[in-house]
Parts: sequence; structure tokens; C-alpha cells
Amino acid sequence: MSSHHSHAQAVLAVVHEPGGARPGAPLVFELCGPLGAAEAEAVADRVAARHRAYTVTLDDDGTGRRLVRLAPTGTASGERPPALSADLLADLLAPLSAGTVPVTGYQRELLLAAVTRQGGPGRHIEQLCWNWTGPLDTTRFTAAWHSVADRETVLRASFDWTGAPLLVLHDHAPIEVVRHRHATVAWSELLRRDRLRGFELHRPGLLRVTLLDGPPQRSAPARGPGHGPGPGPLPGTRAATGPAPTRVLLSYHSALLDGRGAHLLVREFYRAYLADGVVPGGERRPDIRDHAAWLQGRDTEAARRYWAAAAPPADAAVRPGRDGGRTRFTGAGRIQRRLRPHQTSRLRSWAALWGAGESSALHVVWALLLYRAADARGPVPVSFGVHFSGRDLTLEGAADVPGLLGNPLPMTVTVDPAAPLVDLLRQVRDAALDLSSYPWVSGDRILQWSGREEAARLADTLVRFDSRPELPEVLRAELKAQGIQVDVPQSASGDTSLPVTLVAQYDADGGLLLTATYDRAELSDADASGVLSQCMELLRRLSDQQDERVTVGQVLGLLESGEVPRMARQGRRPRTVALAVLRPGGPHADVVCLVAVPGVPPGVYESLVQEYEGPERIVSLSLAGDVRTPPSALPELLGPGRRLVLCGCGPAGRVAYEIAQGTAARTATATTVVMTGIGGVSESARALARALESVRARTV
Repeated sequence: MSSHHSHAQAVLAVVHEPGGARPGAPLVFELCGPLGAAEAEAVADRVAARHRAYTVTLDDDGTGRRLVRLAPTGTASGERPPALSADLLADLLAPLSAGTVPVTGYQRELLLAAVTRQGGPGRHIEQLCWNWTGPLDTTRFTAAWHSVADRETVLRASFDWTGAPLLVLHDHAPIEVVRHRHATVAWSELLRRDRLRGFELHRPGLLRVTLLDGPPQRSAPARGPGHGPGPGPLPGTRAATGPAPTRVLLSYHSALLDGRGAHLLVREFYRAYLADGVVPGGERRPDIRDHAAWLQGRDTEAARRYWAAAAPPADAAVRPGRDGGRTRFTGAGRIQRRLRPHQTSRLRSWAALWGAGESSALHVVWALLLYRAADARGPVPVSFGVHFSGRDLTLEGAADVPGLLGNPLPMTVTVDPAAPLVDLLRQVRDAALDLSSYPWVSGDRILQWSGREEAARLADTLVRFDSRPELPEVLRAELKAQGIQVDVPQSASGDTSLPVTLVAQYDADGGLLLTATYDRAELSDADASGVLSQCMELLRRLSDQQDERVTVGQVLGLLESGEVPRMARQGRRPRTVALAVLRPGGPHADVVCLVAVPGVPPGVYESLVQEYEGPERIVSLSLAGDVRTPPSALPELLGPGRRLVLCGCGPAGRVAYEIAQGTAARTATATTVVMTGIGGVSESARALARALESVRARTV
């Protein structure tokens, strides 16, 4: 392993004393880590390049400590020094790698849901599977995926959520390929195990491939003349029929890629496999770096004005079920229904008759179901998320960039039972056209621009119409020339950060396949099945509505005999503060307070307590629900002469800093803060220990 790669995997730590500094004084951070002079310079250079509001210098205080000083430029006399921002903390503690780029707004939402373990294990993992018939050279197969990773930046990315969430770009990344022989594991068990295994998001390699060999097909007894059409084999011989297809499972994290991006990577892999495991050409551009730069160059004024008016009103109907009791279930559920090809064709023709597409027909049906669940009377605004892939941006080449470029945007329409159905169809069509101008606008920006509170949810459901890139005929022909046939990859699982996500896509026969993924804590299996069955019923019946005078109310009447599904209403997560002594420490030793918030890697603090041999008293302060402990809760931990050292790993670092600021303001004494980046359990614990040793050395 190269030294560059070793440092890229190391976890950095800083020691800082917030508050108590004179006005205009610089922010001073001691760098703690396995850093040489060159690496320390790299950290300082990174901060200087991205934070022009500071003059950044790297000093040695004479004791071997490396200090990064950030002197504010333009701070007026008497002003307090600026606070530590999430962006600054991220750049101080991000891994030393090939580079970083900010995540998109939607990536941020998915990443934070994953690292705070919302929904339990197995969530946020996407799986594609298909059959591979013909020769499969495992060595060549693996080399082809490694070649794709060398070419595609997104496959060499990991995540950092210490401060402002980042994509960390590495020079190299492993792509795990594992092949199982037939009968060593059942397919359903393989899928289940793979989902539960998840990914370590701080490490590159957030895509893996698993192969499961099929059984060798039994050879058939030789048939003599008269036993079937055509000449049979010679008497006494057996006709070999060859092996069954190998099943291919591609797994990736939903915060890294969307479905289209995964299909683009599969297409690239085929090219590499056909070229003996090496994809032609070098690193491809544009990529996620170019997309990030494109986003930063957007003029947001027009989008701000649009969303200030177009954001869903607070009273919009958004839930697919009426209020019901708790489901007593957890995890994600998944069900599918299918429109047959001739039914799909009729739906397409009906929508085209009124100047719309079948995606608009699906949006109409979903709006009707939300209206019905609201038990409304008269015109009511209805809102649901619509996913835009972001592949039609003005960024040249965006259509072929693998990544997560798109965004779910809230579509709001007015459902009026007395209005003609075709008016609602045109309304959703026009709304989608308006939204298509803003696929780069994230939900948090919409909340901000529309004056909604940050924790609000813009929609409870998401409708996504998937369009995957076709495998070029020339590529399929080249595979066939080598005796290889491959199916179109199909989704084997899915996840939803909302109560319900509905995905529509065409199958190989031209039928419309609908997959509903739902949160079983909010929607029971029976109620989810009811929602999707009623959706299918309306889609089948829409093509019968040929008269433009048919009203919305008449179409709703088609479901009159069906029961309205029920849905549990989830409350906000409770705000909690828990204080516990993990190690009593010496009678006059300092107090180390380990701040725990959602997103801290599990096991880091436990590992520190076991491995760190310092004399300090060690306590934990666990916070949940965006609460910040009042400084008055901390003095009881301190006795005469004790110093408080607040420690935070990853996202807890900035919380520890905020607590220290409040403590300093209240007690007029400086509190030391130790903040680390994110890595594996042992790496993160060692980073904390190194910083604590440096703090202790100051008073020895």
C-alpha cells in the first residue's frame, strides 16, 4: 500500500480552545495525526484555498506541535472571532486524498439517513440482478470491474460527514467480486445477507458484485428416430445442454448512484470485459467533479422566486392513507404489480389523445389516491414527489455521467372532483414541465426559500418513472459473438426515505411494472398492497374514459367499493440527553466528555475507553433530536482543579465545539475541544487518543 493511500485512510484530529480569545484573534487548531510536514502543509493549503476569509499559516510552537492559525481578514476591531463553520471543520478533518467535492442536496439527505441508521440495517442498499448465459471468466470479470473503477471517479468515492458532507475522491478503490458455486447458498438468502451487510461509507468501494452459478443442466437421453423432429443424436450418446445461467448481483449504496448511473456502469463493464478486462481510454470526463462545479455556478434567483410560490402549502394532501394505529412492523416492504403490454399500450394511447404521456397518467392516478385518502370535499391541493434524473442538464455530457445527479421535487396540483379529468391530466403535465427546469434544486433549499421549517417534509410519497439506457446493439452483438447472452438488469430491492416510493418501468415484454417500496412502520403490508392495487385499478380504467366531460369525481367513484388504506402517523424523534460515567479516573484528573450524536460511528468511544490508558475521568454525553445540552449540566462533572475536555468524533465534533463555546461564555474559562474525522472504529479511537495525549502533555 502506498504511503499516499495510508495517509488517505488515516483519521485526522484537531485540538482547539473556543471562546475566551480577544476580539480579532485567530482560530488556532493543533493538528494531531500521523502527519509529516508535507501532509500538514497539505491540510493548511486546502483550508487556505477554500476559505478566503482567513489568512492561513502553519506554525511549529517549538514543542513539535503543528498549529494551523486562521486569522480573519477584515475583522473590525472589537468583533468576536468568527465561529467554526461546518465547511471549515470538513476541510480541516477530511482525509488526505485526491480531492473532495460537496455532495448534492439529495445525497446529503440520503447520507444522513444512512449514517444515523434510520430504519435499521439493510436500508439504503440498492440491488440489480440479471442472468449471464455463456462463458464467464472470473479473473477477466474482476479485472473489468477494476478497470471501470479506474475510469469512473464515482466508483473511487467515499463519504465524509464530519462537517459539511463531502464526497472524498481517492486514487484507487477496490471493487469486490465474489463467486459462489451452485447450491452453496440460496438466491433469496444471498440477497438478504447482502442487504444486511451494507457498506462502510467512509471507505471507497461502495459497489460490489456477487455471482451465483446455476446448476449444470442435466443431459438428456439420446433419442432415436421417430422421437422428435429432426435427426436425433447417434444411438447410445447423450446430448449435453450446457450450464444454466449465472446470476449476477450488483449492489451499491443509494447515496452514491441512481438506477440510471448503475446501468451506465454495467454498460461500461461489458465494454471492458469484451476488451479482455481493460476498458479502452483513460479517466472519463465529465464526471461528478464537473457536475459539482456546474452546480456551484448556478444562478439561483429564478429558482428562488419559483419555489417561493410553488412549494406545497402546509394543508396539502400528502398521505396515501387515512390516520390509523401503529403497524408494529419495521423495515422496508416491497410489492410489485404489472400492467400487461396491451393494457400499457391502451394507457399510452389514452394519455397521448389528450397531449400527455403515460408518466402524466400515473401522476394523475397518484394525485387521486392522495385526495381520496385525505377524505376531502371540494378542491384541495395535493402534493407528492416526482423524481428527475438530472441527465438533461445544460452540463455537456450529463446524460452519461454515473452518479446521483437527480432530485425528487414536490409536484403540487389542485384536485377538484367537479373538474374534467383531462384538466387534471394537463395540470400534472404542465407542472412536470415547470419542475424540469430545476432538477438541481434540493429539498432543503426549497424549505428555506419557501419559509418552511428545516425539519419539515415536503412530501410523504415519491413517484419515479425509470428510464434506463439501452444496451447498444453493437455491444450485444459483440457479447453474442463470444457466446454470451445477458438479460436486462432488474431491481431486486429498493429503499425509501419517505413512507412510500413508487417506481414505474417497462419490462422486457413492454408491460408497465410498478414497484412500491414503503416504510412498514407507517404503512402495513396489507395497506400498502391496497394502495398499489387501487393504483393499478385506476390505470386500467383510465383508457375507458374517452369523453372529455368525464369528471374527477366520476373516476374516483370507480373506487367507491374499496376500503381506504390506513397509515400510522409518525411523531418526531424525542429530544433526549443522557449523561453517564464510563471511567471514574483519578481524584484530580481532567474530565474527558465524549459527545455522542447520531452519525458517530458505532463502537468508537467504547474502543477508546478500552484502549486509552490516560488517568482522566471519562464520561459520555448522548444527545438526540437536535438538542444541545445546556452548559449548566456539565459543571457537576468537575471538581476543584479539573479541566473539561470535550471530544467529538465526526459530526459530534461541531456539537462539542458549540457546547464548549457556551461553557466558556458562562464560566469565563476556556474549555478544550478535541475533534476528529471519520474512519474505522480503531482508526477513529486512535485519533482521539493521540489528541488526548497531546492535551495531557500540556500540563505534565
